[in-house]
Amino acid sequence: MAAQKPKDIAELTADTGFAKAHNPLSVVLILGFLAGVYISLGFLLYIRVTAAAPEAWGSITNLIGALVFPIGLVLVLIAGGELLTGNMMAVSLARLRGRISTLLLIRNMALVTLANFAGAIFVAYFFGHVLGLTGEGVYLDKVVNMAGHKLEDSFLQAFISGIGCNWLVALAVWLSYAADTMSGKVLGIWIPTAAFVAIGFQHVVANMFLIPAAIFEGHYSWSMYLTNFIPVWLGNFAGGAVFVAGAYYLAYLHEQPHGKPLAQGAKDNTKIRHV
Repeated sequence: MAAQKPKDIAELTADTGFAKAHNPLSVVLILGFLAGVYISLGFLLYIRVTAAAPEAWGSITNLIGALVFPIGLVLVLIAGGELLTGNMMAVSLARLRGRISTLLLIRNMALVTLANFAGAIFVAYFFGHVLGLTGEGVYLDKVVNMAGHKLEDSFLQAFISGIGCNWLVALAVWLSYAADTMSGKVLGIWIPTAAFVAIGFQHVVANMFLIPAAIFEGHYSWSMYLTNFIPVWLGNFAGGAVFVAGAYYLAYLHEQPHGKPLAQGAKDNTKIRHV
């Protein structure tokens, strides 16, 4: 099982971020919607597996949930998707390398946020509420309890939790770029993702599913969700852009010649990676 060297991963990630920033609008929206669906399905699986577990199991229940949740990120990175938290790292690294403009970075962040939200809401409403998978019994109790714990964090707590989350998620993406086999990619994705879930860090796209799922069942409010969304989004951005992209840029790339910035629509030989 071969793996890229860290410096090569950094260059590959910057190339990927460049490609993402230049994806056509339709591609960004379609793949962003799919990524929101995939992450939400992973969270729905977590809920369905753990909700009925005996209380005596304690933290083992959370570990079991953490081990099944990563299926969502595996689908994003291997089947194809545009996930906000991964883009916060990859597209930011392309910006640090001078490959894209700040405007293209902001455009990508905004479009992927909206597309991920649409996918997450789709799962929360149709699979969770209409189908009833999160709307009754222990499954409803689990959703309401988990959403409540997310919402009770202060702005600062949610922000810091968001940093921890995307530090690990962005590393999962980073490790997937390092591997050249499917098994290697899955292993690289699974361990950091399971770690953030087991710890309890806040993921902005996962919350796009969880908190609206509770709202659709008559608990909490959209204004309460907004007070969670903002700090978690900012924390996730800091975790991916600063603590992963920024750190590895300083370690491996800042003394290297920057890639030549290209205008939107310009041709480039970079292979587009929908990750």
